[in-house]
Amino acid sequence: MSRQFVVPELGEGVGSAVVGKVLVRQGDTVDVDQPVVELETDKAAAEVPCDIAGIVERVHVKEGDEVKVGQTLLTLSAAEDTREQRGEPAAPPAAAPERERPPAAGRPDASEVRGRPDASDASDVSALSGQPAPARTHAPETARRPGAAPAAPSVRRFAREIGVTIDEVSGRDRHGRISMDDVKRHAQSLLSGLRKTPPPEIDLTGTDPLPDFAKWGAVRRESMSMIRRTTAEQLTRCWKHVAHVTHFDRADVTELEELRKRYADRAAKAGGKLTMAVMVVKVAASALKVFPKFNASIDMDALEIVYKDYINIGIAVATDRGLLVPVLRDVDKKNMVEIAADVSKIAERTRDGSIRLDELRGATFTVTNLGNIGGTHFTPIVNWPEVAILGMGRAHVEPGFENGVCTPRVFLPLSLSYDHRLIDGAEAARFLRWIAEAIEEPLLLSLEG
Repeated sequence: MSRQFVVPELGEGVGSAVVGKVLVRQGDTVDVDQPVVELETDKAAAEVPCDIAGIVERVHVKEGDEVKVGQTLLTLSAAEDTREQRGEPAAPPAAAPERERPPAAGRPDASEVRGRPDASDASDVSALSGQPAPARTHAPETARRPGAAPAAPSVRRFAREIGVTIDEVSGRDRHGRISMDDVKRHAQSLLSGLRKTPPPEIDLTGTDPLPDFAKWGAVRRESMSMIRRTTAEQLTRCWKHVAHVTHFDRADVTELEELRKRYADRAAKAGGKLTMAVMVVKVAASALKVFPKFNASIDMDALEIVYKDYINIGIAVATDRGLLVPVLRDVDKKNMVEIAADVSKIAERTRDGSIRLDELRGATFTVTNLGNIGGTHFTPIVNWPEVAILGMGRAHVEPGFENGVCTPRVFLPLSLSYDHRLIDGAEAARFLRWIAEAIEEPLLLSLEG
């Protein structure tokens, strides 16, 4: 009997992906949890394991194809079916157990080797095991200590990749064991409660056709990568939904730069690098507690302002594949040394492509830094549904006055873009001035932050 392996759920709001590599060919034998394709999905690339075992009858995709959730990737046949086609004797059925026993350690139970994600028919389980399918009951829901959920490592990995807490999932197996289908079902139930309407379609074609550029010389065309396409769609959505205004200021970082150099070794021992950007991220987190409106979002359908009681800051990271924005969580609860270590780790995973999708979501505010490249002020685009973003230019030395004496000072250009539907110009000026003063006088963080 042939079974189909389809594109699984890829995460909240992710409906399609691009095939990076096909790791199997027709005739190959595939085991449960064996990676079969590599998919590039919304700013991340990951190998996708197969949740059924068998022999590949047909590969339905090739490298570069765009696929959608639920689309068939492979058609597989069970090993018993192949033996019958060759005229070989089928494997003898397993003897019925004398008493009910839990599955052996390391062996996937029947719920993990079903063909389709929605396959819950007892006949499929019976066909795979060679035994009559027992009556299926829900395991009683009891409080679990963290990490005690009965699930295979592959199921735990899948839950982490799509942002599901495995301890909150109920197993539908008679032993309470959690399968990939249980994780998918739990994720779908969460999404159904959060997603009222599908995301709006973004028209990137424009209203006017492009001219024929070939009339003036040779041209060449390249397909947009998945990351560039996603970036274009998100920025178009941001520009469409946000009333952008940018406010400029600068901060005297002369003393802060001296402190950074003095305590850089402490951050290095913790596995991080104490940069000016790390210190500004900490300052921004403190400012968001003083000015909670900058940590909010607008719900125009309900005509409500959504205030968030947590502070997650996205940091823009330039990679060979494009600009990505991983998220630092609960920044207000961490010191600068901890933030420096977190930034180093998450930036490294972002650049080498091992960043998870859930690590790119959930920001309440964004900081972007061009100071290591150059430039002064610029106009960053607010990452909707956030309402503000802080840009850092390159710090530079210029004359400044201290106690009436002209001395060299180091100034940091700051650019704050905000959503004028929620934030007024005076509020933006106060917010950015608070950040500038906290940078200039670090004691302000202890007094008001």
